Amino acid sequence: MTAFESILLGIVQGITEFLPVSSTGHLILARSLFEMDGVYGLAFDAILHLATALAVLVYFRAEVWQLLQALFRKLGRLPVNPRDETLLYALIVGTIPAIILGLSLESLMETLFRSPLLVAGVLVAGSVLFMYAEWQYHHQPRTHEMSVKTGFKIGLFQCLALIPGMSRSGATISGGMLLGLSREESARFAFLLAIPVILGAGAKKMLELITTDLPVAWLAVGVGAIAAFITGLLAIHFMLSFVRRHSLWPFIWYRLILATFVVFIVLFG
Repeated sequence: MTAFESILLGIVQGITEFLPVSSTGHLILARSLFEMDGVYGLAFDAILHLATALAVLVYFRAEVWQLLQALFRKLGRLPVNPRDETLLYALIVGTIPAIILGLSLESLMETLFRSPLLVAGVLVAGSVLFMYAEWQYHHQPRTHEMSVKTGFKIGLFQCLALIPGMSRSGATISGGMLLGLSREESARFAFLLAIPVILGAGAKKMLELITTDLPVAWLAVGVGAIAAFITGLLAIHFMLSFVRRHSLWPFIWYRLILATFVVFIVLFG
């Protein structure tokens, strides 16, 4: 793996992790397009995900610190801000479904779920979900309030992102919109909800790379992670600014066009 390939994959990961277009799907397509299928597969993907998780921690450092303080105060039986307590519990219960399914489907994700045609199909399926979320968004009242029950339901939507092509941010933002949250609140919760799962997966795969007997191009892995971290910060800021004023439709059209391109390349390329 060259440094250029690693940086390219890092940029793809950083940009697409927080836009509703599927980072894993784009990594698979980038490898296929540039013939980089042997670049450490899911393990390297997880390292890039780890870098983008760190980007979320840095970007939302104030909110994360506030939630940690709420957790410590709760453990110490001290008074806790009800809003912070609700958000903390919502994130905890919302994380559970993805952890259970992620561990159960890990072997399938490394084999069956790496097909470009599958990515194309899921890109279309995800677009249909986003369309429905946008339609519902304009036909139902928005509560603008997070609850523990809502957090768990959004966590179920996050499980859809285990299939490459769906998009973690897209699935969770759509879930939040369908459950009555604003686009911006859905996006902020989606990014915070991604932290535990992505950090856990990245740490696990990092340990596998450290303990493997095979040679690892650590310099290339490192520069790819740095590229993912920097572009991830920019993508978070862009997405939060975007959803304040715009719908998901530009991403829906992008996904449909990309899916058509992938099918054409696979069948006729």
